Amino acid sequence: MAKKKFYVVWNGHKTGVFSSWNICKKHIQNFQGAQYKSFISKDEAEKAFKGNYVDYIGKDTKKIKLSVSELNRIGKPILNSISVDGACNNRGISEYQGVYTDTKTELFKLGPFKGGSNNLMEFLALVHGLAYLKKNNLSLPIYSDSKTAISWVWKKKLKTTIKRTSENQKIFELVDRAILWLHKNPEMTKSSIILKWETKSWGEIPADFGRK
Repeated sequence: MAKKKFYVVWNGHKTGVFSSWNICKKHIQNFQGAQYKSFISKDEAEKAFKGNYVDYIGKDTKKIKLSVSELNRIGKPILNSISVDGACNNRGISEYQGVYTDTKTELFKLGPFKGGSNNLMEFLALVHGLAYLKKNNLSLPIYSDSKTAISWVWKKKLKTTIKRTSENQKIFELVDRAILWLHKNPEMTKSSIILKWETKSWGEIPADFGRK
C-alpha cells in the first residue's frame, strides 16, 4: 500500500497543505509559476508551508527509517554544547537564535527581519554561535540541523536565490559581516567544532522555533 502524502502549495490558485494529489493538482493546474512539493507527514508539510519554497527545491523530503546499527553509530548528542536554528515564514519574516543544548537556555536571538529565508537565518545563526564561542572563550561544539548552512560556513561563502533589496538590506549587511568574520577566524570552522544535528535520530534541534 502506498504511503499517504501531504502536498504543500506555496503559489497556486489556492495555497496551503492538502492531503491528496488530486486536490493539489486542482490548485496548481494551469497556474503559471506554481510552487508545490510533497511530504510524507502533515507536521513536515505544515512546517514547510510556513517557510519558503526556495528552501525545499531539490531537497529530499522522504524520511529514512534508521536501523539499530545506524542509530548506534550516530550515538547521542553532546549536551554540553550550543544549538542554533533559523526560521522564516512564507512572507519572508525571519529570525534566528542560539541556545545551550542541555537546558535550552537562550544565549542569543535576532530578528525579526524582512525578506529573508530559512537558509540565510541558519547561516547567520551558525556564524553568530561561532562568534559567541570565541568571544566567551568557550571550547564547546555547536550544532546546526542545516547541511546548507554548515556547507556555507565551511566554504566561507554562500549561494542564495534571495536577492539583495532595500527591504532585506539589514540581513545582507549581517551576511557580509559574517563572511568577513569567517575569513578572519578560520580556526573556528573546524569539523570538530561544527556538528550536524541528527534530527531523524534525536528529534528537533533544541533551538528549534517549534512552528509546526
